[in-house]
Amino acid sequence: MIDDWNTGRVHRFRTEAASRGCPAEEVEEWLKTIRPAVFWTFEGDGPVAARLGGDALLPEGEPNPTAPLAATVDCSLLPSYTGLPLPADGHLLFFAEPYVGFDGTKDGVVRYLPAGTRPTTRRADSGYDAYPPHDLRMAWLGSSTQDSETYCQPMWDDDDLEAEEFDHATDRAEEMKDAWTSVGGLWPMWTFALGGNTIVLNYDPILSVREEEPEDAEDWVLLATWRCDEEVKELDMGVISWLIRRKDLASLRFDRVHVCVDM
Repeated sequence: MIDDWNTGRVHRFRTEAASRGCPAEEVEEWLKTIRPAVFWTFEGDGPVAARLGGDALLPEGEPNPTAPLAATVDCSLLPSYTGLPLPADGHLLFFAEPYVGFDGTKDGVVRYLPAGTRPTTRRADSGYDAYPPHDLRMAWLGSSTQDSETYCQPMWDDDDLEAEEFDHATDRAEEMKDAWTSVGGLWPMWTFALGGNTIVLNYDPILSVREEEPEDAEDWVLLATWRCDEEVKELDMGVISWLIRRKDLASLRFDRVHVCVDM
């Protein structure tokens, strides 16, 4: 999805991609996969818009979390446009255990705390310790590109496709991704993000969940991503992704969130 905030970059990208020999029709198809995302880092001097780790703040009477708190996001400090039907205020809390077997559709891995709620500190009922707490102060709205093999995956529906053709298409997708990066300037390394496209290590979470949960498959979107640092030793610089159906997010229904842990 390309909107006004990205128009200048899109024009520069088309010029750069053409100079690299990328066909115009493929450039336009690739642009359709761009998604907006809100990124956080440890750096910056703005307000604390998100926090990693620590203990969760939840209302009395709600069950304790069954996994450590990964992140808390203040929805009132999000940009007005994120590409997702997120709540305008309150807090979103993300939970996950740091091992690759913690995958699947689970209730309780994302919780919403409405504005005005009086919460209490709650420790997770988990065999894992709480993640170290960190403030995330720098937030910006940027763009997220799709993994090149994911972009080319629909080509496999062609029974006549040769492996060399797929490799060539993937190379062109990588070329377009490089062209997009080259015209956008340098961005700080981010740690946590809302929206965007998935990070692919051993598999693509969005393709995985659409295969495992085929009902309304195209409605699945990436809700959040945590690029774990060296402090999460169990994952060795792994990635945790939370995915949700867009209609569930719009109705604040978080009992069917799908979480993927990879490293």
